Amino acid sequence: MSPILDDSKNQPDPTGEESSNPIFEARVYSPQIEQYLERFYDIFQRIANEIGKVFVGQNELVTGTLVALFSSGHVLIESVPGLGKTLFVRALGKALGCKFGRIQFTPDLMPSDITGSPVFNMKTQEFHFRPGPVFTQFLLADEINRSPAKTHAALLETMQENSVTVDNVTHTLQQPFFVLATQNPIESEGTYNLPEAQIDRFMFKLIADYPTEDQEKEILILHGKRIDPSQKLEAVQPVTFPEEIIELSNLINEIYIAPQLIDYINKIVRLTRHYPRLSLGASPRAGLALMQGARTLAAFRARPFALPDDVIQLALPTLRHRVTLSPEAEIEGQNIDHLLTQLVRSIDIPRT
Repeated sequence: MSPILDDSKNQPDPTGEESSNPIFEARVYSPQIEQYLERFYDIFQRIANEIGKVFVGQNELVTGTLVALFSSGHVLIESVPGLGKTLFVRALGKALGCKFGRIQFTPDLMPSDITGSPVFNMKTQEFHFRPGPVFTQFLLADEINRSPAKTHAALLETMQENSVTVDNVTHTLQQPFFVLATQNPIESEGTYNLPEAQIDRFMFKLIADYPTEDQEKEILILHGKRIDPSQKLEAVQPVTFPEEIIELSNLINEIYIAPQLIDYINKIVRLTRHYPRLSLGASPRAGLALMQGARTLAAFRARPFALPDDVIQLALPTLRHRVTLSPEAEIEGQNIDHLLTQLVRSIDIPRT
């Protein structure tokens, strides 16, 4: 894990003592957000604890997913098979009290297989809309890069609009609606690359890596017996419910962002557009995602204001899928995360 994303050094702190610099603190806090700060912190901790009953490690994945959820964004996860992504999503959906759905993407998957389609009723002699699997609250889009572009477009349109239009009739999706898509980085046969314009719709791209030696030992102990996954999930208890998630998500905008921090975010995003070894820079949507994510992370840490630490921690998940290596960098075997880490460190952190 990159040191810029080391969660062990940035665990949520309800005292808000990461920085004593007053420039990031609002002079007048919203009484409404102050009332809910303890609830934000409590929910984060309890959800992490409930997931930990069946899912071991991957702190970056857990934190990034929760930040995106409460920021009304979506997540793309890149990992090899067998790291427990489906178990993680099901456990998270149960802890959040949300309905869970799953779509296994294949080359022959059609857009209607995702959104649903009209079905003729022989009794009434009428067509009725049959909802597809996208009509849920917590959706796992597994191996999204195994389907062609028109199928990607159907899912990404629902992510953007939070609705499905079939035969000129719009069907609104139930809120909250959160998509967690996965792709395998090591397979290329039978896969389709996500276009840059579509991949930009994901708030974060998170990397699920192999567990450490101690974590893998814990996994063997925890899941060493053959037990039905649904039975394992019985240990996970709901921490919150959809209505509260929506209410808390709407309060994120009350978290204070200092003008100096906005400038810092803007410098990071703009530098990606002319940084050496990068041929494609991030769009303004990246700055919006980084700012909103920093607000949510501050709320999870029971702070009514965001700090540069929040921005730095979320920089790689926000930017790594929105930039492209130059041909020279690819030949040299350069790594996007390494370049972005250097980029962020080259910008002075606002402190005065």
